[in-house]
Amino acid sequence: MTKKILITPKSYYRIREKMVPLLKNYEVKFNETGKTFTEEQMIELAEDVDGIIIGVDPITKNVINNASKLKAISKYGVGMDNIDIDAAKKNNIKIKKTPGTNNISVAELTIGLMFDLSRNITNSVQRVRNKKWQRAKGIELTGKTLGIIGCGDIGKEVVIRAIGLKMNVIINDPYFNKDDLLGNKNIRLVNKDYLLENADFISLHLPLNSETENIIGLKEFKQMNKKTFLINTARGGLVNEKELIWSLKNDEIAGAGFDVFSAEPPKDETILKLENFLLTPHMGANTKESVIRMAEMATKNIINMLDN
Repeated sequence: MTKKILITPKSYYRIREKMVPLLKNYEVKFNETGKTFTEEQMIELAEDVDGIIIGVDPITKNVINNASKLKAISKYGVGMDNIDIDAAKKNNIKIKKTPGTNNISVAELTIGLMFDLSRNITNSVQRVRNKKWQRAKGIELTGKTLGIIGCGDIGKEVVIRAIGLKMNVIINDPYFNKDDLLGNKNIRLVNKDYLLENADFISLHLPLNSETENIIGLKEFKQMNKKTFLINTARGGLVNEKELIWSLKNDEIAGAGFDVFSAEPPKDETILKLENFLLTPHMGANTKESVIRMAEMATKNIINMLDN
C-alpha cells in the first residue's frame, strides 16, 4: 500500500515540482490554501497519513492522538515549539528537523532589519511616496555594540556578518562554546544584565520553551539604553508583546524589528501603527536558496524515517 505524506509549508508548495523525483513513490497531500492550518484542520488532514512535513502549523497532542497511522514528522526548519514532542514520543513517532538550511537567510534578514532601523529606511520610503521630502538622520552600524542572546548556528552567522561591519559583539549564552568565534578581540561573552545595559542593538536567537518564554519584558526594556534597538527573528513568544508596545510608545527603547510574533499575523493592531517598529511576515527562512535546502532535507528525512 502506498504511504501518504502531508506537506504543510506554503513555500514548499511553490517549489513542489523540484521534489517530485524524491516523492514519486508516495501519495502526497499539499497545503494549497496559502495559509497556516489550524489545529482543527490538522486533526482532519493528518488522520490517515503516515508522515508529515510540517512548517509552523500546530501538531498538538490532539492531532497526534487522532493520527493513528502517523509514524514520522519532518520539521521544515528547526523550531520545534509547534510540535508536542512528548505526545509524539509516547506514540513512537520519529521526528527530525533541518538544521543549517536556513541559517544564512535568517542571519541576513537580521542584519537587514538592523540597517533599516539604523537609517530609518522604511519610514523614509513611505514619506517620499506620500510626497514628503523629509530626510531622517540615522546612525552608523560601524563601532556600535551588538548583543546576541542565544548564539547557536544562526546567532553565529549574525556575529560573522556584524564583525564584517566592524561592530563590537557581546554574547549571552550559557551553552556557547568558548572556543567558538572568541579569537576575535571584538567578541566577548557577558552576562545578560551587562548585555541589556550596554548593547546598541540586541538580537534574539533562542528556541521557545518554558525557560525562554517572555525572556524580554518590561524589566528588561527598562534595563536597556533608550537608544537601543531590539531585533527578533527567532520566536514571537520570547518577548512580552504588550510590554514591548508600552516600551516603544514611551521611548524606553529606540525601536524594534520583528519577523515573528506570538500570534501570526499579530492580533493587536496597535503594534501595526508604531513608527518605531518594523514587522515582517515571518519570512526569515523564505529565500530561494533556503527553501530548496529545507525542502530537500525535510523530504529526505521523512523518506528515511518512513522507509527505515
